[in-house]
Amino acid sequence: MFLVTDYNVRALLAILTIFGRSLQLHVHMYPLRVLFHIGRYISMLGSAIARPEKNIMYYRETIRQMYDIGIGSLPIVFLISIFIGAVAALQFAFQLDGTLVPIYYIGYIVRDFAIIEASPTITCLVLAGKVGSNLASEIGGMRQKEHIDAMEIMGVNTAAYLIAPKLVAALVVIPMLVALSAFISIYGGYLAVVPTGWLSDPEYALGVRSFFNPHNFRLMFVKAVTFSFILTSVSCYQGYYVKSGSIELGKASTNAVVFSNVLILLADYFIAVLLT
Repeated sequence: MFLVTDYNVRALLAILTIFGRSLQLHVHMYPLRVLFHIGRYISMLGSAIARPEKNIMYYRETIRQMYDIGIGSLPIVFLISIFIGAVAALQFAFQLDGTLVPIYYIGYIVRDFAIIEASPTITCLVLAGKVGSNLASEIGGMRQKEHIDAMEIMGVNTAAYLIAPKLVAALVVIPMLVALSAFISIYGGYLAVVPTGWLSDPEYALGVRSFFNPHNFRLMFVKAVTFSFILTSVSCYQGYYVKSGSIELGKASTNAVVFSNVLILLADYFIAVLLT
């Protein structure tokens, strides 16, 4: 016969606690973790957009971030853009060879492919690796060295001071890089098919000027602004809340790139559904 004693009750509670923790670990851990990170991410953004204490400090930091993000990313943007346009032009030229489709359509296809999809999406995916990991490492290093804690003790809104200039700089500079990438991609397509004899200079120019739709430019800039916000804010979040240790800093940099890329691709799909 089972006797209800204080020892039995404590043993039962211990068993239920272990079972509940195990169940939570396997069933409820990931949904709760996702909700936790979403809430903390929104809270961080709320603090980041607060009114600055000294405008001149934020202005200088924003200019520095514009230089680092913009000028520092020009070589990689130029390199990937010219090859995107070149490969796209050669592939489409091969596909249209021997068909009834006019050959000047190559310029038209390369132009729309670069403006609508390749330049905003691929450029921001690459920048998530270059800029995003750098932002996560920079802020994460400050967190681990307790620089952020020291600024908070002095009454500085660290989220606003460290994150807001990076957000503003990215929202201004990255759309410029995307527009430059689209132009370079079109020129890369020209270099790939005109000198090699696939089509003449007037034919490629005719294709680039044909069937132009201004909505495509609006779509490109909507994607560029959305993607730049995602890659910057997610990377700053990963660095801002990093734990101590070099391994954790490496994980934060990796998570910044992975999560930014996944969210950029999801946003790309939803923008395409809503605006096309």
